Amino acid sequence: MILEVKNLNYGYGHHKVLNDISFEVEENTLLCILGPNGAGKSTMFKCILHLLKGYDGEILLDGKDLKGYKIQELAKKIAYVPQSHNPVFNYSVAEMILMGTTSQFSIMSKPSKRQLEIVDRCLEKIDIAYLKDRDFMNLSGGERQLVLIARALAQQAKIIVMDEPTSDLDYGNQIKVLNTVKKLSKEGYIIIQSTHNPDQAFLYADKVLALYNKEVLAFGSPREIISSGLIKQLYKVDVELNSLYDDKIRVCVPKCLII
Repeated sequence: MILEVKNLNYGYGHHKVLNDISFEVEENTLLCILGPNGAGKSTMFKCILHLLKGYDGEILLDGKDLKGYKIQELAKKIAYVPQSHNPVFNYSVAEMILMGTTSQFSIMSKPSKRQLEIVDRCLEKIDIAYLKDRDFMNLSGGERQLVLIARALAQQAKIIVMDEPTSDLDYGNQIKVLNTVKKLSKEGYIIIQSTHNPDQAFLYADKVLALYNKEVLAFGSPREIISSGLIKQLYKVDVELNSLYDDKIRVCVPKCLII
């Protein structure tokens, strides 16, 4: 499976938000999107999810333009995990994940045995079976994100788009979510996630797309494109890249901390 974005342009009236965005990502890949607020990350996600339809350019899935898919067909291909989610009603974890199966089954029918089996499989895959009967609204932020990932898996889509999935989480829950996401990419999923933390890209990403001023500033592996100059241009801060464990891992260190 391959997702291709070709010469993507989008604007609100006369205000251009995306300018000639092009990249491609294959299965078994975790793609991190870096860029400051206002760079166009969320708008690009909405175009990929087909929530915004008035764009110019092409978004292709295995060579087929997404504009050729019906909404229910597209839901079987691409799933979305938001930053956070607060439902109006206090559903159980099992019910939240069950909602992900509605693209495969009728929304009006009683849940089938197969749907319930999908819920159990997704709970096991994310290692949160112990949460099955808990109330979603009473979970921690990290637990909620894992449930939302399980719900995305219940769609049986092979592409998962995640908008800053760790932005509101403490450090421990960030690691849990990122470890889960990395595991899924190794199992054949295409994961596209935005983050403001370049260290996450160094530690977890296979590919990085840097967006700046509504354009692609760089695209490639973390080691190829992440530099002190790139971080300076994106976030207006001075950093140095430090190597750990015989250069197997790199991290960004603010220059104000270097003596």
